Amino acid sequence: MNESLFTVPGMLIDGEWVTSGEHGTAQVHSPYDGSVVAAVPAAGKADVDRAVTAARAALRRDDFPRAERVRVLEQTAAAINDRKEDFARAIAAESAKPLKTARIEAGRAVETFAFAAAEARRFAGEAVPMDATPAGAGKTAFTLRVPVGVVAAISPFNFPLNLVAHKVAPAIAAGCPVVLKPASQTPVSPLLLAELLNGFGVPAGWLNVVIGGGRAVGDPLVEHPDVAYITFTGSALVGWGIAAKAAKKKVRLELGSNSPLIVDADGDWKTAAAKTATAGFSHAGQSCISIQRIYLHADIADDFLDELVPRLEALHTGDPLRDDTDVSSLISHDNTQRVKEWIEEAVSQGAKVLCGGEIEPVAGTAGVLRPTVIEDVNRDMKVQCREVFGPLVTVTRYQDFDQALEAANDSIYGLQAGVYTSDLGKALKAARTLEYGGVAINEVPTARADQQPYGGMKESGNTREGPAYAVEEMTEIRLVTLQP
Repeated sequence: MNESLFTVPGMLIDGEWVTSGEHGTAQVHSPYDGSVVAAVPAAGKADVDRAVTAARAALRRDDFPRAERVRVLEQTAAAINDRKEDFARAIAAESAKPLKTARIEAGRAVETFAFAAAEARRFAGEAVPMDATPAGAGKTAFTLRVPVGVVAAISPFNFPLNLVAHKVAPAIAAGCPVVLKPASQTPVSPLLLAELLNGFGVPAGWLNVVIGGGRAVGDPLVEHPDVAYITFTGSALVGWGIAAKAAKKKVRLELGSNSPLIVDADGDWKTAAAKTATAGFSHAGQSCISIQRIYLHADIADDFLDELVPRLEALHTGDPLRDDTDVSSLISHDNTQRVKEWIEEAVSQGAKVLCGGEIEPVAGTAGVLRPTVIEDVNRDMKVQCREVFGPLVTVTRYQDFDQALEAANDSIYGLQAGVYTSDLGKALKAARTLEYGGVAINEVPTARADQQPYGGMKESGNTREGPAYAVEEMTEIRLVTLQP
């Protein structure tokens, strides 16, 4: 067996580290060069059952008081900050996210835990004015915010640390025991995070981590009768499938998109182009809110492209663990080939590649797909109507702003959209018209602050993440009335 780059403690079940799962162990490989990143346990249904049973027992014991939860969250935020470089290198190795981008993710995880700690101090019930009606005369009433129950947290590969933080930290704040299933491609940084949390005194059963794929671990976790709440980030197909399987549970989904950016003639097109060079290609476009569809007013389209294309051609591709790398591999060979095939299909249907589109070879792997811009697309091409999740943007020219709004809405998705304009009336019209969970004016749709309400409409999901909003969803309102 090849030597691993990282050593992880194993899975965490009921406060104990388990080094081998029901299916033994598995290797985690770098998407970039195929090297072994770590060896991890491979869990199965029996491991899931043990983890959920432990979480349910922890909920009944109720031995993790709010003050202790605040302490753990605050200490974890500080510890991640102290170890940002370690976490960044783990993220880069297991996901092929360039190191410079992985460092940003690690920093964001610090903020996510800090906001969750603040929310753990703040959230509370409220007084209810029962005497406002004759039926309530003489009664005193208030509400409590109580944990919803055991939380099943299923996280994706593209933000293996911070999207785990967005599920685990609010659950701890709310007082909900968690069973975490990180993406099987990227379990290293989540396990390192669990090691921190466990070391700060999270009682047994309150945090459990099981490693494995959807069939081995995901399905039994979703279907377990003692799981009350499921938080899932990933593809729409899988997410809505989970919701159908778990009809009697609270299922909260943060899914994909093909985010539009509108740049009007009166907008700051130069800034928009500069930001697109990052926002469309960071982590090789593998973000739910990565820019995919760009709508340019015809008067500034050539200027925008003259600014964008040279920036993309200057991006450094290659090893994610190099400080100067901007774009590295997609998560798998299959995804690289899929995006390449979509580009070729679009070209065969009349689209034009302005830059990129070719794969730079890396020995033993699928290689690195160069940042790609495609023009002359139509609404039915896969690169336009589906989520690419790759280093690719399409360009469509328009004459009328209303036409651009209509085209941006022509999607089954609705996560975030961006609009560049100096006209306040157009900005407000975009905010009212665009059917998205977030509309960013004079900003790219890829921008996200971790305290904001983040989530989508239509096929993009049914929730709002961000610690305050997640804690609200992970608690139930319980009415208490007092009759003298």
